[in-house]
Amino acid sequence: MDDLFLKLSKSKFRSSFHLNKDMKEYVRKKGLDVIRNHAYDFINKKIKPAYPKNDGKQTAYKGHPVFISQHATGTCCRGCLSKWYHIPKGVELTSSQVDYIVNVIMKWIENEMENSLKNV
Repeated sequence: MDDLFLKLSKSKFRSSFHLNKDMKEYVRKKGLDVIRNHAYDFINKKIKPAYPKNDGKQTAYKGHPVFISQHATGTCCRGCLSKWYHIPKGVELTSSQVDYIVNVIMKWIENEMENSLKNV
């Protein structure tokens, strides 16, 4: 995933996303296992279908750490999955693709949490 995160860091748009203080506190309060479950829920409901409802607009820009991570990692819609991960549109995601996407989301969140500890 190091190559992926290096590539994402070179995108001005993708690298502009960070967890704010409240979102970091939410992650600390809920714990990474709960956040991972939320990520699975969001991906399975909003990204996994071959033709997701409101594709390209289904992921909010605020309100949950997973949403921020999705925008930061290009896992927010099928168009971004196609561009960044070469996962074609119009085909339901497999279980292994969902697992990979959630792992990317969680790695980004973990990195954000680690970076916040370094800046204390």
